[in-house]
Amino acid sequence: MAGSLLGVTAISVPALAAAAPAAPERGAAIVELLNDARAERGLPPLRFSRRLARSALVHSRDMVANHYFAHDSRSGARFSARIARTGWMRGRGRWRVGETLAWGVGRHATPASVVKAWLRSPSHRRIVLSPSFSLVGPGIVPGTPFRGASAGRTYTADFGS
Repeated sequence: MAGSLLGVTAISVPALAAAAPAAPERGAAIVELLNDARAERGLPPLRFSRRLARSALVHSRDMVANHYFAHDSRSGARFSARIARTGWMRGRGRWRVGETLAWGVGRHATPASVVKAWLRSPSHRRIVLSPSFSLVGPGIVPGTPFRGASAGRTYTADFGS
């Protein structure tokens, strides 16, 4: 199996005291906004991947439940290992994966604010706009990874070639 990882530094969206609005469970809004940004630059759209979304959702839930914010799991496992557990890499001779993270509260927890923040961050922008990625799976959960800032949303988006 050949593969490559594209890891980035996680970002947090500035926090506000207001509660976050609800985001679609499947992350359709995230996929649409990512594809809008890609289309503006002449890039092909990303297709939704159920397995990548499962990996992202599991990670967002774990970060909120266990109060941490990182690409690697609490045990130190890389995000590619989490994606591999879904079976996504099975049967692929070559693959590439990337991941973006964000959390926010209030108006900073909306899909539009999160995608805008990813596009402002050079390392996240590189993933979102990478022509080598054709699939994405977003995982969005209520709550934040930090105690005392629970009325928000936590986002993970896993990308694959």
